[in-house]
Amino acid sequence: MIKPHGGKLVNRHNKKKNIDIEGYPRFEISTNTSEDILNIANGIFSPLEGFLCKNDLDSILNEKRLENDTPWTIPILLDFDKKEIKEIKEGDRVLLTNKDTGVTSLLNVEEIQSYEKKSVAQSVYKTNDVNHPGVANIYNMKEKLLGGKITLYENKEREYDKYNLTPKETRILFGEKGWREIVAFQTRNPPHIGHEYVQKTALTFVDGLFINPIIGKKKTGDFTDDVILASYETLMKHYYLKERAVMSILRTSMKYAGPREAIHHAIMRKNFGCTHFIVGRDHAGVGNYYGPYDAHEIFSEFPDIGIIPLFFRSFSRCTKCDSVVNDKICPHDQKYHINFSGKKIREILRNGQIPSEDMMRKEVAETILKFDKTFVE
Repeated sequence: MIKPHGGKLVNRHNKKKNIDIEGYPRFEISTNTSEDILNIANGIFSPLEGFLCKNDLDSILNEKRLENDTPWTIPILLDFDKKEIKEIKEGDRVLLTNKDTGVTSLLNVEEIQSYEKKSVAQSVYKTNDVNHPGVANIYNMKEKLLGGKITLYENKEREYDKYNLTPKETRILFGEKGWREIVAFQTRNPPHIGHEYVQKTALTFVDGLFINPIIGKKKTGDFTDDVILASYETLMKHYYLKERAVMSILRTSMKYAGPREAIHHAIMRKNFGCTHFIVGRDHAGVGNYYGPYDAHEIFSEFPDIGIIPLFFRSFSRCTKCDSVVNDKICPHDQKYHINFSGKKIREILRNGQIPSEDMMRKEVAETILKFDKTFVE
């Protein structure tokens, strides 16, 4: 099976028994930060063992790599108000807790640093426009960063856990199924016919399909987690072979960092054990901040990433071909094409209507319309 990113699957769960951690300073962190801790502890962010220190952060911003030259594009940071940590110094240990996730984690404070928000935003998002949701998040961060390794002591059972597999578990599952080549599909939307076309086209050339929806904080107007999961369950029940497709969630926030985030998404799926990763048009984009195929082009900078990207350009349904096509295979004029417009599908569903079966499976649309709350408000 494919090796994890960096060569080893990180495990930062506490392995020692009867360790007294109650004497350390305790800080309540955000749910998003606690998700980062869980992703570090479970190896999803391998090879990271904690929050970034300055040398790695600078290298990521300037070179898109960790200091040791391992590809890495998205900073994983722990921010604090300087007044909160005025008694904390480098070399201390602190407890990080979160009520929503039940996370209790010990941080070895290796470094306390200041940083320039504007330069971080420009490097990661290629813009300083505060209307970009990722830039806004950077500007809302506190002024100090703590870096160092974490150890996870506790977390609690949560909603959607039945869909949640760790990289250790997916690697066992893929092995039991006899899958050697696995293609991952990242999603934050219910499936339309175009998505199904991309997934099944990719699946034709490998052993299995890993559908991996992002569950977590999204922007206003995105579909809710319940809708995404239920719609995929419906699609898989009616239109996929059970022995060829599995679904598991990924709990993390969307950064909307376009090309940099496409690399990050590929690395996470490599850690789950996938050998291939589907990259679509405007992957992880938002608004008009990135070109439609910037997320394809960035992979040329990473010949050593260790997972094979599968690039899909625009696709549509051609009424003359009577099938889903892409711009490499269909000779017909655009007047014969029905585009899979996410915006148009949203509008139809908002009005309580079912999109045509040229755009979305009827069973999937009916599943979505059963929900009172379909979109993030």
